[in-house]
Amino acid sequence: MKHEAWFFFGVFLFIFIIWVAIGGPTRPIAFSVPALPQPSTSGGGTYLSLPRAPYGIGDSNVSLPGSSNGESVPSNTETLLPSFIGSGFGSVSPYRTVVSMNHYVSGAGAENPEDEYVEITVSGSAGVPVDLSGWTLESDATGAASIIPKGTEVPTSGIVNAAQDIVLTPGERALVISGQSPIGASFRENKCIGYFSTFQHFSPPLPQNCPVPSDELASRYGTGYIRDAACIDYVDTLSRCQVALSPPVGASSACQSFLVKYLNYNGCVDAHGGDADFKGDTWRIYLGRTNSMWRTRHEVVKLLDAQGKTVDAFGY
Repeated sequence: MKHEAWFFFGVFLFIFIIWVAIGGPTRPIAFSVPALPQPSTSGGGTYLSLPRAPYGIGDSNVSLPGSSNGESVPSNTETLLPSFIGSGFGSVSPYRTVVSMNHYVSGAGAENPEDEYVEITVSGSAGVPVDLSGWTLESDATGAASIIPKGTEVPTSGIVNAAQDIVLTPGERALVISGQSPIGASFRENKCIGYFSTFQHFSPPLPQNCPVPSDELASRYGTGYIRDAACIDYVDTLSRCQVALSPPVGASSACQSFLVKYLNYNGCVDAHGGDADFKGDTWRIYLGRTNSMWRTRHEVVKLLDAQGKTVDAFGY
């Protein structure tokens, strides 16, 4: 048995020496693995490949119109759109990546045009303001399109407001609602805008950040404020942006004057229009449609600039 063990050991040693002599572990075959056949060489069959976005936007840089610093905006971002898109992304706008739509928080697809909206945002790093008036929102599925109109920077209640181009500065946004404006115009939100909610319905709801009524009373009532306990108690029951429709019976003339003058939209604007925090960073843009702009399913929303080039798109 001992001699047999030495015999086998000698055989293995001899094979090992021959293997090292012809290249051993350095031979390329030592690291090779079987390759999967491709359809062109195997006569058919299935194989795996990674999914690709339907539309590539390109590799070039584009200059942002109106930019004073000559900076370029990269446009090599791919847009992941559903496979059912018909006409494709289209020509790429210079505003691509500078202006965008919120692809995830949107009221597009609502059955009521008053509740149907998309959100547009100008990047905080844009460098220059962007004029949205004359741009177009378009359905890639149906071809329906609406042009973004002009609007009113600070609307005034009870009159026909003058209109101007809607310009968003870097970091600002716009909610573009398909339906008609409850006040007859597109407008920028401001510190007092919540007062409009007393008489009209807005979707999404208006912010309720008007000045606190009790603070207004203390600073604007005038002489004798602290003696008018009934007025103080009444105003304490009011919430922000609530118009005082029914002053308490027996209210003093000074109290009634205060309520009529300050606790409403126009009075709030007169008192606070010069405040540093008066203007908001959001526009409400109304397309004025009487029917829905977007389909409830299988839709692609596209934003085109004034030259008809695609700024952004998303599908659902």
